Amino acid sequence: MRFDIDSFRETADSLIRNKRRTILTGFGVFWGLFMLLFMIGGGKGIKGILEENFGGFATNTIVLISANTSKPYKGLPEGRYWNLDRTDIERLRAMMPELDVISPMISGWGNTVEYGENSCSGSIKGVSADYCRIENPRIRYGRYLNETDIRMERKVCVIGKRIYKELFPEGGDPCGKFIKSGDMYLRIVGVDVSSSNVSINSSPSQSIMIPETLAARFYNRGNDVDIICLTAKGGIHTSILESRIRSIIARNHTFDPEDHEAMMMLNTEEIFMIVDNLFRGLNFLIWLVGLGTLLAGCIGVSNIMMVTVKERTTEIGIRRAIGAMPGEILSQIIAESVALTLASGSAGIVFAVMLLNIFEKATGGGASFQISFNTAVLAATLLAVLGALAGLAPALRAMAVKPVDAMRDE
Repeated sequence: MRFDIDSFRETADSLIRNKRRTILTGFGVFWGLFMLLFMIGGGKGIKGILEENFGGFATNTIVLISANTSKPYKGLPEGRYWNLDRTDIERLRAMMPELDVISPMISGWGNTVEYGENSCSGSIKGVSADYCRIENPRIRYGRYLNETDIRMERKVCVIGKRIYKELFPEGGDPCGKFIKSGDMYLRIVGVDVSSSNVSINSSPSQSIMIPETLAARFYNRGNDVDIICLTAKGGIHTSILESRIRSIIARNHTFDPEDHEAMMMLNTEEIFMIVDNLFRGLNFLIWLVGLGTLLAGCIGVSNIMMVTVKERTTEIGIRRAIGAMPGEILSQIIAESVALTLASGSAGIVFAVMLLNIFEKATGGGASFQISFNTAVLAATLLAVLGALAGLAPALRAMAVKPVDAMRDE
């Protein structure tokens, strides 16, 4: 095919002559590409918002919570309550090398925290030093709890963002200052400003993290713990570990390993997999609907090019009679089709990017709604290919026009 200046000039003249049909057909292509890119960007932004809400929480966590048994077992009645304890932690560490983090938690709710004349409510969470690998903190001031704090039962704490703002409205670094919770004074060693909506027992913003050994003594728990949080080592799916974990705990506390109501097991890996599968399905639906709409627009382009070829039968016949080569006719019709689709598609790309930018600013800019440059290039390339295919049938019809028949029609 040979593209020259005369061919493009004729292309422009043809589009101008059929202005009304061109606008209507171009709008179909514009709308198709706009819908495709807008849905891609929108899906990306929504996923980013969810990831921001889930951010900082380990995706391969299993949370163990004791409950009442629902089956009699070895002479023990159903409905019996039992407690997780530190021997469970020791057994899991010894018998399950696949586990990475094994972190106990002791909780206290409805605590009033005071500093000077300021006070607020908060939840105390007694945790170990490696709990930060389950809920990843964002420390603005100070540090997180360490092994020395745990071992020496230090009266130290890491406070959440909301508690920090209510107790210290003037701002500044509060590390080293003492707050009061009940009869216990705690020295602040860190401020966690994370705001994840996925957490255990209470959100990070309203939590007071203290050493779990201190919490056990303060709440007189002895050897008992409220919750045990587990994560698996890299490459190991937590779902395949559930039955073994349940069996080890059941053997230690004498309840039926098949009694799933005796111990709650929350597997966050399954939840995150559901979210991932949901977005995979959403992306497939986006591409299906977007490509369908885009294909419909390109079919419209093919139809208008068919009408154009029919109206220009005499012109094509005259050009063939005075020596125009079939390749020149073919290249002109395909060039018209590609030019129409690219012009309409470019407008769709620009409009989609502008609207996505507005959405991104409206949501505070926390998640990116914008399509990538590669996605835009891929969409433009796809559009050019579809435009060429849409113009191929009309072009072949134009090549089939015989000069004698064209003159007879005139």
